[in-house]
Amino acid sequence: MSRAPHHPRRTAQAAFAAAAAIAAAAILVTAGCSSPGPGPAASGAPAEGPADSRIVLPPAGAVPDYQLGGAYDPAPGVGVVGRDRTAQPAPGVYSICYVNGFQTQPDELDVWPDETLLRGSDGELFVDPDWPDEVLLDTSTASARDAIHAIISEWVEGCARDGFDAVEFDNLDSYTRADGELTLEGNLALASALVDTAHRAGLAAGQKNSPAAATALRRDAGFDFAVTEECSVFGECADYTEVYGDHVIDIEYTDALPRPFTEMCAASDAPASMVLRDKPLSTPDDPGYAFETCPAGS
Repeated sequence: MSRAPHHPRRTAQAAFAAAAAIAAAAILVTAGCSSPGPGPAASGAPAEGPADSRIVLPPAGAVPDYQLGGAYDPAPGVGVVGRDRTAQPAPGVYSICYVNGFQTQPDELDVWPDETLLRGSDGELFVDPDWPDEVLLDTSTASARDAIHAIISEWVEGCARDGFDAVEFDNLDSYTRADGELTLEGNLALASALVDTAHRAGLAAGQKNSPAAATALRRDAGFDFAVTEECSVFGECADYTEVYGDHVIDIEYTDALPRPFTEMCAASDAPASMVLRDKPLSTPDDPGYAFETCPAGS
């Protein structure tokens, strides 16, 4: 079963970025008296990889492909491939397993017990305003987070059994679309548990989007790398590279290019791994398929 990509939500983006930065700073102050986690040093420099020798980070600078719309043989030279958790990993390359960690997937609502689903003040299920076939998961209480974690842990362990090298958790920013029903702190608590599960399974854990919270997610949840969509279009690439260094994988889309992709590749803040894809992430036999990589040396 293929999955459509989840692109960054831009509703009230500027206001959210400021609020999230303040919330992240508050979390870091609160955590300041505890032992330092696996994140970057106080200077903001990217940290070294995880201590567990089983966990391997994506190869820095490798050419990526993003295949959530359907699996196919990677093009020559591709070194990193992202696929849905229901697909098999791409043989011979570093493979990342996509998991929607904070919302339901289309046609999977019945997977989730009622206590894991967020409801608004009117008692109705809280649907993502941009993705009306997805319901936000309720990260507001420890009991709900535990129930969510129990389900997703099985998926993560399945990714490991299938042979994936890493897992990315999508919709970390669901709290920004919850009208105050969710918080960064609640999502961060669930993210920490999911990263721990990934590490215990021998998988690297990838932050998906959520640039404003990158420092908190890296430092407090322990993410190892980042997967971002359209960070060049929205001027967010430095938010990731300052935290994760060369371990940032960026997917740009053909329908939203303000300048040629080659110029994006040459930008001073361009991630080490970038690819240009069609937004549906279609397969090569589809007329709309697009796949372009950065020129060597850019």
